[in-house]
Amino acid sequence: MKEIICRTAVVGSGCAGLNAADWLAALGERDVLLIAEDMMYGTSRNTGSDKQTYYKLSLAGDEGDSVGDMARTLKREDVDGDIALCEAAGSARCFLKLAQLGVPFPCNDMGEFVGYQTDHDVRRRASSVGPLTSRYMTEALEKSVRARNVPVLEKALAFRILTDETGVCGLLCVNTQEHTLLRVRCGQVILATGGPAGVYLNRVYPESQFGMSGMAFAAGAAGANLHCWQYGLASTKFRWNVSGSYQQALPRYVSVDAQGVEHDFLPESLPISDVLRFTFLKGYQWPYDPRKAEGSSKVDILVKAEEDKGRRVYMDFRRNPTGFALDALDDEARDYLLQCGATQATPIERLRAINAPAIDLYRAHGIDLERDMLEVRVCAQHHNGGVMVDHHWQSTLPGLYVCGEAAGTFGQYRPGGTALNSTQVGSMRAAQRIREMPRPVPDACPETAALTLPAGDPRTLTAELQTMMSRHAAFMRDEAGIRAMLARIDAIESCRQPLAEGEVDLCDRIHLQDMITTQRQVLSAMLHDLTCPGEGVLETRNGVSRRRPARPIPERDLWFERVWRTEREKRKETTC
Repeated sequence: MKEIICRTAVVGSGCAGLNAADWLAALGERDVLLIAEDMMYGTSRNTGSDKQTYYKLSLAGDEGDSVGDMARTLKREDVDGDIALCEAAGSARCFLKLAQLGVPFPCNDMGEFVGYQTDHDVRRRASSVGPLTSRYMTEALEKSVRARNVPVLEKALAFRILTDETGVCGLLCVNTQEHTLLRVRCGQVILATGGPAGVYLNRVYPESQFGMSGMAFAAGAAGANLHCWQYGLASTKFRWNVSGSYQQALPRYVSVDAQGVEHDFLPESLPISDVLRFTFLKGYQWPYDPRKAEGSSKVDILVKAEEDKGRRVYMDFRRNPTGFALDALDDEARDYLLQCGATQATPIERLRAINAPAIDLYRAHGIDLERDMLEVRVCAQHHNGGVMVDHHWQSTLPGLYVCGEAAGTFGQYRPGGTALNSTQVGSMRAAQRIREMPRPVPDACPETAALTLPAGDPRTLTAELQTMMSRHAAFMRDEAGIRAMLARIDAIESCRQPLAEGEVDLCDRIHLQDMITTQRQVLSAMLHDLTCPGEGVLETRNGVSRRRPARPIPERDLWFERVWRTEREKRKETTC
């Protein structure tokens, strides 16, 4: 088997992986290898929303924001305080780095990076470059990584973390073109493979995003809050979140049955005033939230009910919802439309006034909102849980760092846009820790037992399990369905075949194995949450879940001279 040796392997080509590689190179670490299944894959490069948000410390106005205030916003009963504090403290540094790299975040004539309020927050900490914020970030970071001459191993699917008695010692990869194996021997791995999108059928993740969290769990790393996902309305023909402006323009919701008959279903279950108010609030409150089941999230529930009847659901920007009139809106919705100059006669005209690029985005993908209705479903959009990490983004497996959406740094209710901040802060922290405390490259990797993978047609089995996951374990969950799915996973896993190099469906089979491993951990966490609800961080290890109290925001040293002295001592140690 061919072997490559490096000190640090970074897996993933999104904003988290690229930033990790960029920081390592900037800090003087030259022995870095970036591994990517395809540089054009992943969520960062291929997804967004009407106004994709980057959440950071306020850098404009007179709000009087602070690191402590932001940390307290991020800290919840299921979020560790040290991680919240690090994400707050590193946000400005990481945001300004992106601006320096050329990401055009808006600022006013005085140089202030102005912001707006996002969901689950009370301050105007959010910024955006429009629908494609994360793509701009990814492109800017890749340019920097290329300029630093970081080696890139492309067309390589990392699928197994190799370990010895000390922790990580390498990776197994498969060449996605030749279907042959490759071993990477290294001292540490930064896993930045994105969220495990492949576990669901109904998902807004781009088709190129599958996720490979399972290899971390298979290597023994613990998970945190794996039951916590963010779901929301999304278009299906072109996968995109229909949040923000798409809802605030107040389109009409309609379902169509098998006979082609249209149903104006929201007014059948809600007063007209609630139809208008809940639709508008979906802009701010886009993710499904069980606490708003009788509020804006009632829209999600009613959309799902139409799907259960065998109907297809659409947003129609050509026609107003029943009963629409400016005078029929509540003060919040009416004032917003007035401030935006969006009081036109139809939803498409209002959307153009609020956010014209949101229309152009769909037109670029063959959907004309002036002519076409937009088919939507409630889809998985973001995993708020993931591999459990400490405040250096190191997992419970020594030498394995996890950042971006693969890391479990959030609980159920995160402010919108914190995910992009976390990709940057977490990858920076991991790079800093590796530079300070590098692990040596082992002399050799232990021999591994013969590898096996699930037998049967991998694409058929993948579709079957994804369908079960979306039916029983999405934003609406049922215990019996989850138990049945776990039993089905057991049955699939009991029938295995040896890994065969050169097999044309080898990558599909590897993806199936990783998906099954991840689904088992996620379903265990969901089952525990359903049967033993409570507060705290939900840890999952080897299919067993338990809750623990979240760590508090730590006391920290804010005396300048002491911190300065410590930093001087660190720099001396690093250069010696």
